[in-house]
Amino acid sequence: MPQPARVPVHVTPFAFTHYPPAGRDVPCARVESRARHQDTVDVILVGIDTGGTFTDFVVVRGDDFAVLKVPSTPDDPSRAILSGIAQLGLDGQLRQGNLRIVHGSTVATNAVLEGKLARTLYVTNRGFEDVLELGRQARADLYALQPAPDPVVAPRELRHGTGGRMTHDGTELEPLTDADLAALSQCARDSGAEAAAVNLLYSYVNADNEKLIERQLAATLFVSRSSFVMPEYREYERGIATYLNAALGPGIAAYLTALQRAAGASRLAIMMSSGGTIAADHAAQRAVTLLLSGPAGGLVAAARLGALLGEPRLLTFDMGGTSTDVALIDGAAPAAGGGVRLTQEGRIGSWPVAIPMADIHTIGAGGGSIARVDEGGLLQVGPESAGAVPGPACYGRGGTRATVTDANLVLGRLRPESFLAGGMPLDTAAARAAVAPIARHLNLTIEAAALGIVRVANEHMVQALRVISVERGEDPRRFSLCCYGGAGGLHVCALADALAIRSILLPPSGAVFSALGMIQARPARHLSRSLCVPLADARVVLPDALASLSRAAVLELAGDGWPAPQIELLATVDLRYVGQSYWLSLTCPAATGAPAGTAQSDSAGTAQRDSATDIDWPQALQAMAERFHERHAARYGHRIDTTIELVNVRVAASGPLPQVPDLRPAPPLTTQPASTPEERGDGQLSLVRRADLGAGMTVAGVALITEPYTTTLVEDGWQASIDGHACLHLTRIT
Repeated sequence: MPQPARVPVHVTPFAFTHYPPAGRDVPCARVESRARHQDTVDVILVGIDTGGTFTDFVVVRGDDFAVLKVPSTPDDPSRAILSGIAQLGLDGQLRQGNLRIVHGSTVATNAVLEGKLARTLYVTNRGFEDVLELGRQARADLYALQPAPDPVVAPRELRHGTGGRMTHDGTELEPLTDADLAALSQCARDSGAEAAAVNLLYSYVNADNEKLIERQLAATLFVSRSSFVMPEYREYERGIATYLNAALGPGIAAYLTALQRAAGASRLAIMMSSGGTIAADHAAQRAVTLLLSGPAGGLVAAARLGALLGEPRLLTFDMGGTSTDVALIDGAAPAAGGGVRLTQEGRIGSWPVAIPMADIHTIGAGGGSIARVDEGGLLQVGPESAGAVPGPACYGRGGTRATVTDANLVLGRLRPESFLAGGMPLDTAAARAAVAPIARHLNLTIEAAALGIVRVANEHMVQALRVISVERGEDPRRFSLCCYGGAGGLHVCALADALAIRSILLPPSGAVFSALGMIQARPARHLSRSLCVPLADARVVLPDALASLSRAAVLELAGDGWPAPQIELLATVDLRYVGQSYWLSLTCPAATGAPAGTAQSDSAGTAQRDSATDIDWPQALQAMAERFHERHAARYGHRIDTTIELVNVRVAASGPLPQVPDLRPAPPLTTQPASTPEERGDGQLSLVRRADLGAGMTVAGVALITEPYTTTLVEDGWQASIDGHACLHLTRIT
């Protein structure tokens, strides 16, 4: 099999370390701590973000670090990972167990989008076998006379109805008999299923029958039960989450088992969609939580950077080779969330995914997005991507169709000799040849066609930013635009102009920012349970539910190796007026801060108190009711004098913050002039190496600021400056 291309390793500054001396290129295996000489081997932190086009690495050892990009290997993502580790000189450290790896991957997302799922048996109560196909009867296009059918979640031959039905209060309405279990086992054998998703009615109240079915099938199938995956009301959403968890489980388990085997004794954790991490040997059991694994890492890093720079309100813009991810960060959010907004209304393809995930909006617009002229003669860009293989035409790997990267190269916005730190020279002639058919079709010059491709891609990304801000009631002008990802710097000024944003942040090593966020993420669990009781009566059930969820979350993190004293808890409740379909989430005063919910001793022998019993519940519930009325009035413009219902209770448990080196001001690297004018066809364009910029230096547009793995276009009317934290600020000056 062809191996990923070798790319030179560069020690590149980012926000949590010293600068290296200007021009210093050091192989990672030779990097030594500048703070002190070390006679013993330190634990080495490695963040790995597998994207559709490139796989990114960030390595931190003491106060030193290195970054690397290698082309992804979509047929087997682990090949790119192991190749990158070899290029970084970490093979020996990997085998000796000295690496702590946090990995974010598109494996789960791609499996769902491409339909590469395990053959999964869907088990539910008799008469409810078709719930996942019926769904909510919602139509994507209300006025379409012939709407395209949604994909079938589980084929009819893989749906099995059985006994064991419960009532709303957990009383058994229909028993689960031995004959039912025998028939289920026979169905599993006859169907050729690899996995089973068990979703019985009211399992969130009483899970006994789901557990019986799990024990019956676990010897031969990968089993997911809804009372474990998502113990909440709404059997459709709960069923989808359980089905996806089961269908992804075998593939994720095989991938992670092989990767852990290759990692030897080194510790491997996986990034979850919520912005926390989970140990690799437990990740397959919660495979559905990995669907936004990669993009969540960038949000964690952006939230930390915003807090350090005093920029708590950020719109994030992550443009890679295949897709663009945008999100909104509000530093006023609860501390356990790090300012990253979570949602239970996410989607993957056409399916709802009601597990907690970062509120990210993703579109098919990246550097590899393919441009074409449609049947009506209009220029279209994306969502189809050239991906890693063959990639854009200018990569010289067999691609012939024009992409956004080809267009930027034609326009002189990319330096062909310095792409990927010089490890992948770009072919300008191939890029022009790819754009030429589009230019002829539109009767334009090649340059004008390339500019059109860029402008269409920009409009897609502007619309995505509007979705995450304007359509959520947020004014984008009140935010700074935080740009990262390898391709975003060439587009960010145009996006900011379209949204009237006047401030842009480009973090150091932004091209590998998601990988950086992965080693900054905390180990975490998000557990929930539906209660569906009037808020005034919740003092009877809420304390026990909080204690149970807290205890379970602490035990799960303890299974990942984190002792209870290092775990923090944050409890929230979902409230609504009786009769409403949706709810608002509020912080709950219990189980917040130190571990709670267990009277047993932890692994260190420290007794944990049950903080839920220390709450004056009547007073706390009254305060929550008032806050709910206020939030409802602020969101919807009115409040209702009626019963408030407590729908769900949630507990987020977080382990210790990883010990990444603290941010330290960077001294100026040079006092020489920062820019060198060069003729680029449409005027003077200053060419600047970011490594040549010291704190306080400025560059006025039009300019290109180059880095080993990314390039930033400073457009006319904008000014760039570097602060003491090595962050590049772009400010609108006209």
